[in-house]
Amino acid sequence: MIEKLLLHLGRIARQLWFRVVLISMMSVLALLLAPLAKPWLPDNLSEDFGRDAVLPVLTILASGMLAVTTFSLNVMVSAYRTAASMATPRVYRLLLEDTVTHRVLATFVSGFIYSLSAVILFRAGYFTPEGALVVFGQTVIVVVLIVGAILRWIDHLSSLGSMDHTLRLIESRTRASLEARMDEPCLGGLCAREDAKPADAVDIPAAKSGFVRFAALTQLNELAEEAGTQITLARAPGEYILRGQPVAWATAGDSEFCKAASAAIDIGDVRSFDQDPSFGLTLLAETAQRALSPGVNDPGTAVEVMGRLERLLWENMPADETSGTREATYPNVSIPPVTAKHLLHCAFPPIARCGSDSPSVMRWMEKSLDALSGHPNPDMAEAAKEMCREVKDGRWG
Repeated sequence: MIEKLLLHLGRIARQLWFRVVLISMMSVLALLLAPLAKPWLPDNLSEDFGRDAVLPVLTILASGMLAVTTFSLNVMVSAYRTAASMATPRVYRLLLEDTVTHRVLATFVSGFIYSLSAVILFRAGYFTPEGALVVFGQTVIVVVLIVGAILRWIDHLSSLGSMDHTLRLIESRTRASLEARMDEPCLGGLCAREDAKPADAVDIPAAKSGFVRFAALTQLNELAEEAGTQITLARAPGEYILRGQPVAWATAGDSEFCKAASAAIDIGDVRSFDQDPSFGLTLLAETAQRALSPGVNDPGTAVEVMGRLERLLWENMPADETSGTREATYPNVSIPPVTAKHLLHCAFPPIARCGSDSPSVMRWMEKSLDALSGHPNPDMAEAAKEMCREVKDGRWG
């Protein structure tokens, strides 16, 4: 339960509104605490930098930040739509998690809320002379933060929505997902075998239709340990399943056990990077496919994408399923491992099908697969050699 709760909290923390609300609440809290200023603050400073000095600044901030925030939101939405149209529509959700944009917009919105709240509280007579001096100091800090955010926003706008920025973002998230699976291809559980299901196994049905996005292995392991059974996921994160189909199975268990185990597996309408390293490779491949479409005809982008795919698979290949010999963290749970063949099939065949008429694209693909055939991971090396032969034979063309 805690594992799924942390997952949902992490997803909430990556949303724009969360950071805006958090920083805005902090700014309002700072205003409310201002009257608690110590009475020993110098009287002459309270007279020079009090209500009359700070109110005009707050009024300017309240009116200016509203316009800046509205303009920035329009720019953000336009840039994200442009990026989604150039790359792949599924990258839009990833762009919405851009932390730089979140920080900048949160600064603008919180600056507006801070200044508007301060003006209201001043008009209501809430602040003492010492409190007004504290508000002046806070306002100076807010102005500095806003100026810094504007400069950061100007720099960020130079790349926001561009193909380079979009590809870097996809590659970064894919790299993080692959690194999480490098030493634990089965997420700390045992690696499931295709023929491991006994005839008398108990099916654990999926609670809803959608993509398997996250399996709370800690909770599943505890359930299996209490019931004295072994749970094996039938669908790995990233696979689609229909409601009622077996998402996992157990060697034993009653209906309550199956219901609790099913609740520990998160299923949603869209795929997630959390435990699915192949999702990022799919997004990169879709971007290359879009670039190779007749309406775009940009083989250069497809070549760049293949370079990123080659780099990701060379540097972040998860350990092969025979190398995970150390003791499993969750010995009562088995999960299908991430294989080199699966990752390669997510990356290169879609590009080959769309780029078969482009000699430069196919030459680069053969070069990339030939390089990966020398990978120190024997599974990756063998899978790359096999795919390279298939590409040369025109199987994916």
